[in-house]
Amino acid sequence: MNGRVIADRYELSTVIGQGGMGQVWTAYDRRLDRRVAVKLLRPDRMAAATAADEMRRRFIRECRVTAQVAHPGLVTVHDAGSEDDDLYLVMQYVEGADLADHLAEHEPYPWTWAVSIAAQLCAVLAAVHAVPIVHRDLKPRNVMVKPDGTVTVLDLGVASVIDTDTTRLTHTGSPIGSPAYMAPEQAMGGAVGPYTDLYALGVLIHELLSGNVPFTGPTALGVLHRHLYEPPLPVRRIRPEIPEPLETLVLRLLAKDPQHRPSGAQEVYRELAPLLPAHGNGNGTPGGPLDPTRPFLRPFAPWPDRVAAPAPTPAPAPTAPGLDVAAAVDEVKRLLGEGAITQAVDMLGGILPAAAAEHGETSPVVRILRKQYATTLMDDGQYRRALPELRRLAEDRAAEAGAADPQTLQYRYDAAQCLEQLGEPAAALAEYRAVLPYYETGVDPARAFDVRHRMGNLLLAVGDHTAAQQHLQSLLYDAERAYGHYHPLPEALRRALERQQRFHGP
Repeated sequence: MNGRVIADRYELSTVIGQGGMGQVWTAYDRRLDRRVAVKLLRPDRMAAATAADEMRRRFIRECRVTAQVAHPGLVTVHDAGSEDDDLYLVMQYVEGADLADHLAEHEPYPWTWAVSIAAQLCAVLAAVHAVPIVHRDLKPRNVMVKPDGTVTVLDLGVASVIDTDTTRLTHTGSPIGSPAYMAPEQAMGGAVGPYTDLYALGVLIHELLSGNVPFTGPTALGVLHRHLYEPPLPVRRIRPEIPEPLETLVLRLLAKDPQHRPSGAQEVYRELAPLLPAHGNGNGTPGGPLDPTRPFLRPFAPWPDRVAAPAPTPAPAPTAPGLDVAAAVDEVKRLLGEGAITQAVDMLGGILPAAAAEHGETSPVVRILRKQYATTLMDDGQYRRALPELRRLAEDRAAEAGAADPQTLQYRYDAAQCLEQLGEPAAALAEYRAVLPYYETGVDPARAFDVRHRMGNLLLAVGDHTAAQQHLQSLLYDAERAYGHYHPLPEALRRALERQQRFHGP
């Protein structure tokens, strides 16, 4: 395969990583004369039950969403697409060592290094969760330590495409995802959120401090069972010199119930901050190459033995559209037709104030624009921005047509989906509960089943396994009566209940 050219542009050179679902290559970008990394993924190895075309569509969408996150701790995505049987992702080539190799070369790993790695990861996760995106596969192999001691997180967005059901085994017998780093709610197939990445961060810190992940076993299911039921070994029993606050933080991150973990990456960083090395206090060691404390000992210092390249000039911000609303709407339609969703979002955001000033907030044209804006934001994965628009649309529609109106319910359903994606399972659950009675009275029976299914997953996410099991069992009974035994919904529910019984008993 050496010498293969992807997209008539990227010439593959050497394999630098390989797994059950793809490979990572160093490659040469012929157009821009630079070295890049290319990840090749095989849709047929990701999810046998998912059509390859649908996987490709989701892959491109996730790449578009993740490209919106600008943070120095994230690998830059240059390009993405599909060719023949492969999906490809073209990324910045990151010089350095992955964290797994870094740990293997420095055992026992200095606890100040572990704190410095974790603090940098908190900054990355805070930026990622603000989008919102959940990484879903944070582990040492997905973290690079660069020569200047800074860390870079890889594979953002890829895990959310391949992780349609984290506990299902592929036909090769390999679990999708990384069982050693899976949070209990992820192992059970429940809704995931920022709290899921925090659990993986706790596993990662535990591994750096102790030299091993907290839970191991001969099989993937055995490891997942230990995540669900066994307490982790406190790291100070292995290394008494580790500060007690650090051990306490790791145990909180590894809490079985997501609600008992820290509230977010910002809180984790605040608890790590007092343990970080003080600026300039390197005990005579300036923080050499691949030393993760170096960014704190010598903030903003140049890389060792090299001159920093000048920062690129940022692209100019898009200009706001004028008051010609009709022409602007036509332009939005053109952009959406070409798949330029981000540009369409920016234009719609500019049109709305102008249209409201010209036609009034309650005018039909403004409401149509606001609906298009909210829909496009959701298509672009910008759930945090879409949520207030959807709530406003729902309130206005309910005031005119009533709470049972199908369009009112659709806005509220979409708002619940935003809350689910934002990692707010309790709020999403409450919103779904509020709309469910209307769907069950005949407005949309199929949607009622969908809402109930989502509620079951959210009950798992908040740790209420008993209620989740009862809820899913009732839904299975109703779904089999409505659709028959072999419909995809009852089959999915039976798999979920089997997982429940395997881990929790009847």
